[in-house]
Amino acid sequence: MTFALAAAGTGGHVYPALAVADALRDSGVARDEIIFVGGNRLAATAVPAAGYDYLEVDIRGLKRSLAVDNLTLPSVVWRASKRIQEEFQKRSVKAAIAFGGYISVPAAWAARRVGARLFTHEQNAVPGLANRLISRRATASFIAFPEAADKLSRARLVGNPLRRELVDFDRSALHATALERYGLNGVCPVLGVLGGSLGAKVLNEITERVADAHDAHEMSILHLSGHAHYETVSAIAAGSAQDWKVLAFEDHMENFYAASDVVLSRAGALTISELAVTGTPAVVVPYAAGSAGHQEANAAHLALAGGAELVEEEHVDRVPALLQQLIVDADRRQLMASAAAGLGMPQAAQTIAEALIEAAA
Repeated sequence: MTFALAAAGTGGHVYPALAVADALRDSGVARDEIIFVGGNRLAATAVPAAGYDYLEVDIRGLKRSLAVDNLTLPSVVWRASKRIQEEFQKRSVKAAIAFGGYISVPAAWAARRVGARLFTHEQNAVPGLANRLISRRATASFIAFPEAADKLSRARLVGNPLRRELVDFDRSALHATALERYGLNGVCPVLGVLGGSLGAKVLNEITERVADAHDAHEMSILHLSGHAHYETVSAIAAGSAQDWKVLAFEDHMENFYAASDVVLSRAGALTISELAVTGTPAVVVPYAAGSAGHQEANAAHLALAGGAELVEEEHVDRVPALLQQLIVDADRRQLMASAAAGLGMPQAAQTIAEALIEAAA
């Protein structure tokens, strides 16, 4: 039997798929029984680097403007679906799962035509268009947030599949070595700043104000700036009175969370799930443009439980005061950490893998 995973576009789709593939391997599935399908972006490098077979197809997403290119989309999707179907037939695919995004529809069509059992996974609290379309014919729609349940057929709440290092996260065991990794002394609370792999300019700028609002040595800052902003943020950090460490990117996020006492972040689906599973209190500023309200809905899930403070981007001026309160109030941080941890669902990847194996049997 062979398992197919369709994931393309951003890490928000690709990394959960990789986590499920790893869980399949942990359950005894051979590596050559797993095939990924996607486009020419992140997945095209991340999947082969992880050691999995990858079928790259020519496919793009629907443009939200009235673009002429949209008129050719049906033929592009049809050709992609035929190419995927040929591969699925050759490899005798028995179970397929789509993780949203533009690759999901042609992969779902192909899976149905070869008789494979079809599943979806939705990472956000507000489901995307592709998953809404294909969930009607899916055996199950796995969701990360309960708010998505009424938008998808046969929804099953499992959480977001996360990397194994986060599934097994133990702050107390990692804390000392994480501080040493970043050259932090651990004497004062650590503010972790996380804007995603590309960084977030608005968070980088507000962090400078947060640093200026505190006395010297009252806090440390561990800042994942994104590659595009690394030089600018590094220059600002060098002139600050605070102990401010800047990294462009971190491949081992378990260390970032283990070192951070409170986090300032965007509200991507995986970030919210990581904050929950690691029990990390946070101030979250959802990305205001181009996400159809996904990030705000993701953040609200954590904030309503008491695990985070949600600040809309138009009110980002509130962030320095909020963080100043949290930096000095360890008891409040502990309450928020417990509330966040109560939402954590670390076994998502294993749960999905088991369902795929059962369906393919």
